[in-house]
Formats: sequence, C-alpha cells, structure tokens
Amino acid sequence: MSRFSQFFHSHWKLISILILALITILSLTPQAELPTVSGTDKTHHFIAYATLMFAVAFVKPKHWQWIAVFFFCWSGAIELIQPYVNRYGEWLDLAANTGGLICGFIIARIIAFICKKTS
Repeated sequence: MSRFSQFFHSHWKLISILILALITILSLTPQAELPTVSGTDKTHHFIAYATLMFAVAFVKPKHWQWIAVFFFCWSGAIELIQPYVNRYGEWLDLAANTGGLICGFIIARIIAFICKKTS
C-alpha cells in the first residue's frame, strides 16, 4: 500500500471532519458582503464538496453511502440556514455541492484503483 493510500486509510475520519467543519464555518459566518476571490461561487461549492467526499470515497468504509447522504443533507441544511446569518441560500449551490460530491467520489475511486494497481 502506498504512503498516499496509507495516509487516507489512517486519517479519513479526521480529514472529513476537518473539511466539513471548515465548509460549515465558511458557509455560516455572517458577511457584510461576499469576499472577492477568483472563480465563481458555484465552482467553490463544487470544489469544497468534491474535497469533502474524496477521503470517504477513497477509503470506501462499510457505510460510505450513508456518509454521502449525510454530506448531501448537511449541505442542504446549510443552504436553508444561510438566510438567517446574512448569507444567501441557493438551490444552485446545493446542485453544485451535489455535483462536487459525485465528482469527488469518481475521482477518488479512480485514484484508489490506480493505487491498487501500482502496489
């Protein structure tokens, strides 16, 4: 097993919790105005949730499907809460989040397959 693979197998829970906490904090921290960063808002949502799903999908623990459903529901809850913290909740953000979860899963499974073949 490669070092990359060992790292994710050993730390996937911690990685997932830290990324989920970071997404939650960044999504629910009240802002006077949205920060200016390169890229579009939907791209940021997509990348954040692809990153969130990566460790879980790479390791693919026994109940990974329920973790993915939890991530989707958490994402939806954040979108529902955002209007109450001076942010904008949007259905297109939820779609970008969902696309990110799916893409993160696909990329992780491809990389896991490659790691398995090369070891």
